[in-house]
Amino acid sequence: MYQPSFNTIHHVAIIVSDYQKAREFYVDILKLPIIREHYREERDDYKLDLQLANGAELEIFAVKNPPKRPSYPEASGLRHLAFKTDAIEDTVAYLESHGVACEPLRTDDFTGEKMTFFFDPDGLPLELHE
Repeated sequence: MYQPSFNTIHHVAIIVSDYQKAREFYVDILKLPIIREHYREERDDYKLDLQLANGAELEIFAVKNPPKRPSYPEASGLRHLAFKTDAIEDTVAYLESHGVACEPLRTDDFTGEKMTFFFDPDGLPLELHE
């Protein structure tokens, strides 16, 4: 009998309101390498595929006038996107040196690992987890 397998996340897709701001944030500040970048004329939008270290991808879609996040921070749907880091203090210092505010470091109650949150240009909560 077939047993489905869900081994890893293939990609996460997010919608942004300002393509250039999102591109600068995810490519220039977070340093995610570009796999593909394409303006889709038939949809009048941009699609930017970025590489994550484990082979997964982050898809950025820039559409005109997307609806705002319904509430903060606990709206239905995606709660936050978490990135793993080996050196959280250094990563926080790097982000803050590029104008990205981070919440104070705290310890995850379940894992005992350090974590913090910061936000993309549209206010999407992003987590750093060591």
